[in-house]
Amino acid sequence: MAAAEDNEMSVVADDMEPSFTKCLVAGGMAGTAVDVTLFPLDTLKTRLQSEAGFWKSGGFRGIYSGLGSAAVGSAPGAAVFFVTYEFVKSLTGSLLPESLAPVSHMIGASAGEVGACIVRVPVEVVKQRAQANPGHSSYSVLRRTVTQEGFRGLYRGYLSTVIREIPFSFVQFPIWEFLKKSWSNRQGKLVDPWQGAVCGAISGGFSAAVTTPLDVAKTRIMLAEAGTETARGSIPSVLKTIWRTDGMRGLFAGVGPRTLWISLGGFIFLGVYDKSKAVMSNFSKDIMT
Repeated sequence: MAAAEDNEMSVVADDMEPSFTKCLVAGGMAGTAVDVTLFPLDTLKTRLQSEAGFWKSGGFRGIYSGLGSAAVGSAPGAAVFFVTYEFVKSLTGSLLPESLAPVSHMIGASAGEVGACIVRVPVEVVKQRAQANPGHSSYSVLRRTVTQEGFRGLYRGYLSTVIREIPFSFVQFPIWEFLKKSWSNRQGKLVDPWQGAVCGAISGGFSAAVTTPLDVAKTRIMLAEAGTETARGSIPSVLKTIWRTDGMRGLFAGVGPRTLWISLGGFIFLGVYDKSKAVMSNFSKDIMT
């Protein structure tokens, strides 16, 4: 019995501080699962936010345009995020008191987003341009971007993406961790992956709704023609332009698909992440026994 309890405590501790390999594999699986599964919703959101308008950007036609770039970039981007998130969260958590745990989650999530965006932004640029131009493949968009703007063009909107992602993560991950901890305390054991997925859906949906204006600005900057004022603009200047021309409706363009997409995405993304870690922990436990 004591040995069984020791093994169980070992698995719990391992879940609390997952290894580099587990974060890498689980993060990659989670990113691919959510981006491929919910790609049509992401396409509709992008077209609603496009300066050209929903119908001119393709409407409901070719909703899988740009899927190739998303499929290629999802796994490495998510893996970088979770490896960085778990490492920084663990590091800062050891330096801060338990009462400041949400701060370590915020710092970890912010660091994770900065690192992940190095992979994510080129993918996002190609994906969104293909989504707004359904007649073009991901490869043709990539080649055109590099030819016209150089390698630097693939990173247009990097800063605006980071500025969008950090507030999003500031809200999402402390709520996700808090909901999981509260649920765990209530039932007297760690949450199951499906319970973590529910917590992810709630935290993701709320975070998506409140950060929609930043997402609209990021989309406009990435889709703008090279050399235009929008392409050169900062998030504040783009937000001001949107407010002046389209008002509150423009700032929250695509809020419905974005909230639905990230709510479902949070369920799949964080659920698959927790489930993958659990499977690998059980596999490790079986090998040890």
